[in-house]
Amino acid sequence: MEHDAAARPSRIPTPDAGATNAVADLLANALDDASTTWSFGSFGALASFLRDAEEEAIPLRDTRMGLATARGAIALDPAAVCRPVAYETGFAFGWSHAVALCLPGDACAMNRRSVITELGPDRQAARPEDRDGILFDLGLNLLAVDACIRTNDGPTIALLRSVAGRGMFGPGDPIAAQLIAAGPHRVFVTRIGRIEVFSPLRIEAESAPFGPRTHLLPQILRLGRTHPATAPIPSGWVPCGAIHPPHPCRDIAGGSIPFRRDRHEAFQALLARWGDPDLLAAKYAAMGGKAVTGRHARSARRAAEAQEACLRGEG
Repeated sequence: MEHDAAARPSRIPTPDAGATNAVADLLANALDDASTTWSFGSFGALASFLRDAEEEAIPLRDTRMGLATARGAIALDPAAVCRPVAYETGFAFGWSHAVALCLPGDACAMNRRSVITELGPDRQAARPEDRDGILFDLGLNLLAVDACIRTNDGPTIALLRSVAGRGMFGPGDPIAAQLIAAGPHRVFVTRIGRIEVFSPLRIEAESAPFGPRTHLLPQILRLGRTHPATAPIPSGWVPCGAIHPPHPCRDIAGGSIPFRRDRHEAFQALLARWGDPDLLAAKYAAMGGKAVTGRHARSARRAAEAQEACLRGEG
């Protein structure tokens, strides 16, 4: 008998008044864990926030939940009630996991500017000392995020003002290379909060220590997707960002480590609380030797197989 997790609509819990505290606890616990990575953005345009365990992280001085380090910051809007969606993605040699932070499609929309636009001083900056910096929207016309840069540097402000009203990736346009050289702050703003990256821009990812960073991939942005097809996001909902708890088999830079059962069990608890019960059932069905159908159910099966190997000491 085949188990088809796609046969019924998603039953991932939608936060109500009774679940709001649980969501707040989820976010607070993730902020407290230096091994957890955050990402805000869209498919092809992401900002990530992470920190070292020994790195100084200062709580924000306003009503927002969040942290600021010397390399970046995250600020969460206390009024935003997001829907966590925990999931696993299995592939040939392992699996990944995340908790997507979703809003309804009609509530997640940002400003969708399609040209470089000056927005003025960034009064919502995570750190008070950055609130006089001038914010520029890069004009990527993304549904759930405004991808911006912020600077106090006179030549960089002049450069951006000279190209205001134009697209970011025009043919033969040197603006991207000039911004990489200038290294302004990157600020990705969503309805649930923002991530700010202060670290210098790098062309080669391996040329900088692993930490807060952004990436813009024009070829993926052209697909117009809010998230990868492999992510089982419920219909009508859009991920504004995600929590990436520590992986049982990889360190924060993606390198292999001995299997950590405690990390595995911690994410399984998140999956049980915030995952799709049908996909969880498909995972258990696969573990019991039953066939499963549907893209996401097959992915859950591959994740289960990889995890079972690790639990047996074969990973």
